[in-house]
Amino acid sequence: MGREQDVRAIRAAAHELTGVAGDFDPLLRRIGEAGCVLLGESTHGTEQFYAVRAHITKRLIEEKGFRAVAVEADWPDAYRAGRWARGADDDPDAAAALGDFTRFPRWMWRNHEVVAFLRWVRERNAEGADVGFYGLDLYSLHASIDKVVRYLDEVDPAASARARERYGCFDTYGGDTDDYGRAAAFGAGASCEAEVVDQLVELQRRAGELSHAGGRSRADAHFFAEENARLVRNAERYHRAMFRVGPESWNVRDGHMADTLDALRTHLADGDGRPGKVVVWAHNSHVGDARATEAAQLGHLSLGQLARAAYGDDAVLVGLSTYEGTVTAAPGWGSPVTTMRVDPAREDAHDALLQETGLANLLLVIGEDAAAAGALAPTRLQRAIGVVYRPERERVSHYVFAGVARQYDPLIHLGASSALEPLDDGPGGSLKDLPAEADSGQAGAESGNVPNRHSA
Repeated sequence: MGREQDVRAIRAAAHELTGVAGDFDPLLRRIGEAGCVLLGESTHGTEQFYAVRAHITKRLIEEKGFRAVAVEADWPDAYRAGRWARGADDDPDAAAALGDFTRFPRWMWRNHEVVAFLRWVRERNAEGADVGFYGLDLYSLHASIDKVVRYLDEVDPAASARARERYGCFDTYGGDTDDYGRAAAFGAGASCEAEVVDQLVELQRRAGELSHAGGRSRADAHFFAEENARLVRNAERYHRAMFRVGPESWNVRDGHMADTLDALRTHLADGDGRPGKVVVWAHNSHVGDARATEAAQLGHLSLGQLARAAYGDDAVLVGLSTYEGTVTAAPGWGSPVTTMRVDPAREDAHDALLQETGLANLLLVIGEDAAAAGALAPTRLQRAIGVVYRPERERVSHYVFAGVARQYDPLIHLGASSALEPLDDGPGGSLKDLPAEADSGQAGAESGNVPNRHSA
């Protein structure tokens, strides 16, 4: 099939998004009774991606009985926001409830779209819903250690003392997880692996004893602590793996996300034992099935791939892409955030093919039409921008080969998009003046979608 035929096939099968109430009805029909919906994004800094995911998630909560939103964020940071959304009065408003998001890139969750969504969830919960907001990621090793110890201080001081002793293994490195990972990976320092495993096992063995006496609130508190302990175990593995060549660190991270998602669905199971329904918000590189991308050749797994393997048809993977516009990102890891111009997608990319349909915004349920699925089956380039964007070397840094028809179930494409608005000023939070348009470059080695530490 030639390019013109591919474009015609996609256009014929696409549902144009025009801003009317029923825009996403075909997506809701495709989801059906599935209990796990993963909503992606091709950048971490596009306002419309957050708005679209919030709109779809609201419908899933209201119409399909979804109980939780799990995002690409650290477990303890998101938990504070989730408590506020459930009605806790620890913080005066949603912006304050996002206050534990302090590390780069805090704009991913400290932004106006998330504030509006959390307010909506709190209002729904006040009316009788029971919807939570949780994090899936594993960068919060020290914050999670603190949460485990504080929990045990309240329920079992002797167990807290044992936890402090075990976690004290990290004290040698003064809180620097990179120093720990480097030393442990190359045998230049002691590994804390045995200690963090022992602590997790102890919490898991005592789950019934420590959680049941206080009813639902105590069970939730123990679940929060146990997940923090599992995060510490996996974060320790991740930081050791970071300094080795190969896919291990990426796979530890996405494996942790998949395990957290599974634990959350089990924790939220209904009285008949049916797993809780959860919506995931994460980058396309996590949400999509890695087996349909060049990342698979390097041995990388993805959350979407693992969800498909675990849940089958109960998991629906939704990709989101854009053609051009602006994006909130940083020019380097830890650099001040800025608004950057996103050049039109390369002609040989899926993003450009979708744009050629002439539809400003579209939804494509890939399995509905064989011709459209065939048009998206070939391996083409696909753009992905993480928290770091380097437009001067965009081809190497921000494109990966993928077969979209196998990577996602539905796909949402937005022709033009705009930068996300953070809440904060300062490094990792502020918007600066829009730079002059940059030429697309070809130098560099970092990929925005082939897994690495800084991209997604």
